[in-house]
Amino acid sequence: MIRFEDVSVTYDGAAAPTVRGIQLHVPEGELMLLAGPSGVGKSTLLGAVSGLVPHFTGGTLAGRVTVAGRDTRTHKPRELADVVGTVGQDPLAHFVTDTVEDELAYGMESLGLSAPVMRRRVEETLDLLGLADLRDRPIATLSGGQQQRVAIGSVLTPHPRVLVLDEPTSALDPAAAEEVLSVLQRLVHDLGTTVLMAEHRLERVVQYADQVALLPGAGQPLVVGDPAAVMAESPVFPPVVGLGRVAGWSPLPLTVRDARRSAAGLRERLAALGSTADRGPVGADRAHAAKPHMSRSRAPGGADHLASVTKLGVRRGRVEALRSVDLNVSPGEILALMGRNGAGKSTLLSSLVGMIKPTVGSVTVGGAVPHKAAPRDLIRKVGLVPQEPRDLLCADTVAAECAAADRDADAEPGTCRALLGELLPGIADATHPRDLSEGQRLTLALAIVLTAAPPLLLLDEPTRGLDYAAKSRLVTILRGLSRRGHAIVMATHDVELAAELTHRVAILADGEIVADGPTPEIVTSSPSFAPQVAKILAPQQWLTVTQVREALA
Repeated sequence: MIRFEDVSVTYDGAAAPTVRGIQLHVPEGELMLLAGPSGVGKSTLLGAVSGLVPHFTGGTLAGRVTVAGRDTRTHKPRELADVVGTVGQDPLAHFVTDTVEDELAYGMESLGLSAPVMRRRVEETLDLLGLADLRDRPIATLSGGQQQRVAIGSVLTPHPRVLVLDEPTSALDPAAAEEVLSVLQRLVHDLGTTVLMAEHRLERVVQYADQVALLPGAGQPLVVGDPAAVMAESPVFPPVVGLGRVAGWSPLPLTVRDARRSAAGLRERLAALGSTADRGPVGADRAHAAKPHMSRSRAPGGADHLASVTKLGVRRGRVEALRSVDLNVSPGEILALMGRNGAGKSTLLSSLVGMIKPTVGSVTVGGAVPHKAAPRDLIRKVGLVPQEPRDLLCADTVAAECAAADRDADAEPGTCRALLGELLPGIADATHPRDLSEGQRLTLALAIVLTAAPPLLLLDEPTRGLDYAAKSRLVTILRGLSRRGHAIVMATHDVELAAELTHRVAILADGEIVADGPTPEIVTSSPSFAPQVAKILAPQQWLTVTQVREALA
């Protein structure tokens, strides 16, 4: 169905091809997972299937890409629209209408389908993706995860023979991600749809793949094969595979169920070593073991709080986004806000940084009221890295973005560039931010905010688009900030990040905090938010591969 024949892509002004000599065949009715580190060309390969590369992006495509027999060099994206449905990393760039229902119908209207057919398919898709309650909502009012589901739904309604998906679960909560992946699996198995998907959160998707195509980078050739065989040699792999490597299991498991069947001996060895409670807090610095309870027991606005939220309520139009939220954050604390899409996580972060005025209640950060403070003063108290990094990017080059960040923060010249180099090595100064991948843009935005070294750092989905190596570098930097007394609050669906990094987790539902406590206690009590290692080794409270490796050593 999809065939790459000796394909190389070189963008204008680039010194070398982004991808080189790609030979790949994706049979009809298969789900192929495209894996590899950030920046190795996964999005470029996906764009070549839909015709966006080179017709929209520019550059030179050598070799041949065919989809259902159509050569993408001679067929523009609109001439492939009846065969290929594409969802990119940025759902906002995908939308052309204002409301959910109109967006789901737009692609079918473009193909000239009849009104009864369109109505039936819209209803089916609303039910499949859990969007029925949002059908009349303006897209601009949806959370990032809800927008992602709408974007996926809009390409499902025309019933394309090929689906090309770039990070389809990156903004989805665990339950929503499972729903979307189940829908994709049904399309593959029942309708023979061909799916080519790039995804960094391999723990979510690798078990659904028929084949994995690995782009290792550094000039190494593409590796294609059975998921377990490819994961055995891949530089990027999910925690379940990492645990299998540490324990020496063969074949390597790809699912929690298979891993649990192999884990009896490992559980016995770990039980003999003592519980994780004897080793300090999981995934975080031991010095902060008492912080979660301490920050909740002091009175709001106490001297030990960097931020205090008291009886906060926020109404956005007809939607009550937050209701009676109480939250205190102490110096050095790393707090994860978790919950389903639309629960109010981003709204809470926006309130802390002064972008949203409380309807009721109060917010204070460093003694200031954020929505009343001058931006020049607030930048030294709190910084937000948003879900959409382009909101912070306005210059033509990476170097210019970093220089502007140094000026705004009154930092030494080169501070931002040094941070970016630490987070993401190898990005050239002359690169335009729009030419970066989604994960690279997010890292640039993070470096810009970190330049001012605000005492309170807010992150909205900070690992969206990041591979495991970049995530590990991010964890190292955030732990360093925590040790120096900075507080970090992140809204995330990445349960593995929460297990590795945070001291405390607060779960939101329908605008209210329904659980708040130490990370091990909260995540192990929730099937949705438990990391893979916790599920495999339950009832013992081991949360990360790193923790198990160190214990065995």
